[in-house]
Amino acid sequence: MKKAFLRAAAVCALSLMPFVAEAAEGFATANVNMRSGPSTRYPAVTIIPAGEAVEIHGCLADRPWCDVSFYDGRGWVAGQYVQALYRSNRVYLEPEYYRPLGIPTVVFEFDRYWDRNYRGRDFYRDRDRWRRGPDWAEERDWQRQREEPRREWQRRQATEREEWEREPERREWERQQARERQRATERQEARERQQWQRERERERRDWRDRRRDDERQEGGSAENYQGARKEERARQLRELRRDGEVRTVPKCVFNDFACEND
Repeated sequence: MKKAFLRAAAVCALSLMPFVAEAAEGFATANVNMRSGPSTRYPAVTIIPAGEAVEIHGCLADRPWCDVSFYDGRGWVAGQYVQALYRSNRVYLEPEYYRPLGIPTVVFEFDRYWDRNYRGRDFYRDRDRWRRGPDWAEERDWQRQREEPRREWQRRQATEREEWEREPERREWERQQARERQRATERQEARERQQWQRERERERRDWRDRRRDDERQEGGSAENYQGARKEERARQLRELRRDGEVRTVPKCVFNDFACEND
C-alpha cells in the first residue's frame, strides 16, 4: 500500500514538472527598468521598451515582482509593468494568475542569482554591499543624508578657521592696498599741480609778452607824436618868420638902388 502511494506521488510529480518549469510569456506595458533584484533600489540591468515580449520565470509570493528574461539579459520587473495572456485577455501579474498562467512562485537568492547572471557587470564588484539588501542601501543613504549637515558644518568651520588665520594677512594686504591708493592719489595730485603751475607760468609769460608789445606800441606812438609836434612847431615858426619878414618894410635911402629893386 505504501509503495503504491509513493508510486502515485512520483507519477503526479513527474506530470506536474513540465507545467511548473514552463515559463510564461509576458509583455512590458511601459518603458521599464529591469533590476538586478526585486526592488527599485537595486542596480538597473537594462530598459525594456513598452510592448516588448519577456519570458517570465517566476514571481515572488509576498511582493508583485517577477523574474524575467529579455533577450540575453535576466532580471526583475515589478508586476504592475508586465502583462500576460489569460483566456485571450491581457492581465497584470498578480498572485491569482500565477498558477493558471503556469508561473511558479520563486525566492530571490542573492548569491546564486548574481553569480549566475551578473559576473560581468560593473555593479557585481559591490555585491558584498548589495548582499545586505536594498533596505540597507536605503539606510545607508539615510545615514549619508544625516551625515551631510555635519560634514557641511565641519567644512564651514574649517573655512572660517582658515579665514581667521588669514585675517592678519588680509589686514596687512588691505593696509598695503590703502597705501598704494594713497601714493597713487598723491602722484596724481602732484602731476595736476605741476600741470597747473606750467599753465600759470605760460599765462604769465604770455601776459608779459603782451604788455611788452603794448608798451612798445605806446612808446612808438609817443615818439611819433612828439616828432609831429616838433615838426608842427617848426613849421609854425617858419611861417611866423616869413610873415614877419613880409610885414617888415625896410627903410630905404634915397637913391638906394638895392632897396628900390626889393
